[in-house]
Amino acid sequence: MEGLSVILPVFNEERAILGTIEQIVNIFRETEIPHELIIVNDGSGDKTGKILKDCTLSFTLFEHAQNRGYGASLKTGILASKYDTIAITDADGTYPNERLPEFYRKMDYARMVVGTRSFKQLPNKTKPAKWLINRLANYLANYKIPDINSGFRLYKKGDLMKFFSIIPDGFSFTTTTTLAFLTNGLPVKYIPIEYNKREGKSKIKPVYDTVNFIQLIIRTILYFNPLKIFVPVFFLLLFLAIAVLIGSYFFLPKILDATVIVLFIAAVQTLTIGMIADLIDKRMRM
Repeated sequence: MEGLSVILPVFNEERAILGTIEQIVNIFRETEIPHELIIVNDGSGDKTGKILKDCTLSFTLFEHAQNRGYGASLKTGILASKYDTIAITDADGTYPNERLPEFYRKMDYARMVVGTRSFKQLPNKTKPAKWLINRLANYLANYKIPDINSGFRLYKKGDLMKFFSIIPDGFSFTTTTTLAFLTNGLPVKYIPIEYNKREGKSKIKPVYDTVNFIQLIIRTILYFNPLKIFVPVFFLLLFLAIAVLIGSYFFLPKILDATVIVLFIAAVQTLTIGMIADLIDKRMRM
């Protein structure tokens, strides 16, 4: 069905949830866009659950018995949605929900529309991690990504469902879908947005989540474009083999010959595995 399903994952958002619901409901009262609001309470331990149950506004509520993660909440809402376009946003008041109808109307040729935050608007403690993650993702995806994990975006549901099996249950939902869409040639449109001060505390753990994001980026690129990983490793091993060969010739004759052979064989094997992985990936897409 043509229309917009807005998915709102919620975890311990007692300070902001009611205002966010009222805002979204009032926004769509003034439009003719077929829509629904789906809220997923992801095992909140504060008063969020009671607020949602007492609220008389129109929305569909799903509840997880325990906290399963941001991605798991979005998956629950997406699977229950009935419209062909999915919108995700946060309950903490940071995103400009009043722009949801505008974003929906701009999904002409695009299969995903993303609200791009300014780097200056992000919390200071997350900026180094964001910079590192973005640089790595830009290289591996061969695309300059303005905002890899903005939580304000719209998808075509049919496209999103193609990648459902590889999308994790944690905060990496947006990062994974960004890379999946870009590496598969699906058109993505980026639109600048304002990023407001949040209500409540952030659920992001800078060090732990940064490591997870980097692992996820590499894993996702291995899945869709493995040569981006294997070719640089091949050249690194080949360079080390040549460097050790030169060093052993001038300084330690014959002592490092075995090391040269091991590094050279490792380089060839890495390139071979990468080419096989790339062939398998291409064959699976046929």
